[in-house]
Amino acid sequence: MEEIEELSPLRVASTVQALSSALRGNRENAPAANRGKGDRVFPDPEKLWFKESSAKNLRNRDFLSPTTVLNTLYADGQVPPAVMSRVLSLRGSGVLPVAGAEVMGEGLRLRVDRAAAFKAVLAGRTADYLKPSSQKEGCVLINCPALHPKIYTPTPETLTLGQLRTVLLADHMGALLRSQGFSVFYCPKLPKDANMVAFLRALGIDWPTAAADLTYEEQEEQILKALESSIYREEGADRGRKTCRGGGGGKKVEEEEENEGALRINLKRVFQEEGLLGYDPSLGTCTVQRDSISQLAQLALCTADFTVTVLHVTSCQDEFRQQQMAMLWRASGAPHAQKHVVCGPVKTPGSHLTATWDDIIKVMTSATVRFELLSTVHTSPVTLDVQKEGGVSTKGPRGGVFVMYNCARLHTLFDSYERGVEKGLYPEIPEGSQLDFSALKEEGEWLLLFNYLIPFSELLDQSGQAIGYEGGGARANIKTEQICKFLVSLSKDFSSYYNRVHVLGEPLPHLFNQMFCRLYLLRALRELYHCALETLNLPPIRQL
Repeated sequence: MEEIEELSPLRVASTVQALSSALRGNRENAPAANRGKGDRVFPDPEKLWFKESSAKNLRNRDFLSPTTVLNTLYADGQVPPAVMSRVLSLRGSGVLPVAGAEVMGEGLRLRVDRAAAFKAVLAGRTADYLKPSSQKEGCVLINCPALHPKIYTPTPETLTLGQLRTVLLADHMGALLRSQGFSVFYCPKLPKDANMVAFLRALGIDWPTAAADLTYEEQEEQILKALESSIYREEGADRGRKTCRGGGGGKKVEEEEENEGALRINLKRVFQEEGLLGYDPSLGTCTVQRDSISQLAQLALCTADFTVTVLHVTSCQDEFRQQQMAMLWRASGAPHAQKHVVCGPVKTPGSHLTATWDDIIKVMTSATVRFELLSTVHTSPVTLDVQKEGGVSTKGPRGGVFVMYNCARLHTLFDSYERGVEKGLYPEIPEGSQLDFSALKEEGEWLLLFNYLIPFSELLDQSGQAIGYEGGGARANIKTEQICKFLVSLSKDFSSYYNRVHVLGEPLPHLFNQMFCRLYLLRALRELYHCALETLNLPPIRQL
């Protein structure tokens, strides 16, 4: 078994990058005449190798450079001996150890030294695999328009399922960004005695609150004065001029203005003159309404002392309205970068439900609610067929209950082991350096390490990449569904492995090494569950 000299955590991305460099060599800088077939077009370096993930393919390979790539790089697809030597001797920071490689019909297959990888992850600094690879700096304000008062503070009875989805998404994104190192704040603050506060807490959402008698009159006055003096204000509008407001369904609504003195802001000029991409070209001129001033006042108060990136988490029906709000805030002089996270609708065929539907809420736990509304790409619709049996996944291997059940199984396993230690059946788990991890030969063991433990840190990294990216338009490209999908997939593979393998074997000394290696793996998985569930603000279940 090869010893890994590097202390850096093993990373799939680092391995693919190193493999690509080994495959290309100095080919990128070589003259065209030396490249073989004239003006040969070479593949994107990021597409030279692919990580395998299916149990079937992992039986004979861990990474693959397809035949199509080899045919592009080399004459007749034959890998030169010097290139094969570079691949086999690959080493470096974060690079998985190589056990062997061979050219087969499907391409160049590479196998990882699995025993060395198990030891590096499980007997080393396992915690490095359960957090982002680096910590970022900065402040993020997550604004949830569904919780802003229109006339009165929203209640659970008035909250639609689509709006509930935006609140859950805002809560999940906040936890993800905090794990990245960002300081995260929320807007609006809800009155402490509001029914909405208790409702959200029942779902595990600890939304910030303020005194019930808190007013924003000072901030509202400042916003109003800033808009009145804005360079984007339209002066001398004729009586009866048509102006646009945010209407239901996200469409522009044309209305006759009866008030000559109404304050109007040309929102189209705002995003055109300030070079802001991705905004609806039909925004036009907006008449400033009182509820608009109220929301802007709360945003201004939340950002009074620092510069932030603002994420507006809204439904597709309210996207147009929220774009208006963002441009109004910009017109008032707010310097903050703003991005929009837009959720698709929640559909309940044949039913008209609010967020407090009686028959279903008793069955759907906080975990189930979150997985139902967050495991779909946030821009896509969610359909809850509550009239059909099984339309809501309170059972089966696809929902929150299944995930929490498998997390609890791990806790039960270790409780059983500890009781065995107390009874003298098993010794204490030794240091990882004393174990031979080549005993982990079951295909499910490698699948759990290679598909879940090693890539998790890189999965977390992706959540913060969209925050510091200025391009890409008005919408934030955050893949908020990935953690839920990751947990469901992990639970399926863990359940399959756990149902097949007897972890706590007979208390015989010659079986202890394999048992301890498996316990190391499953202990790391238990911590992985905890870290992933923490991004959903879900506590682990410790008992079945």
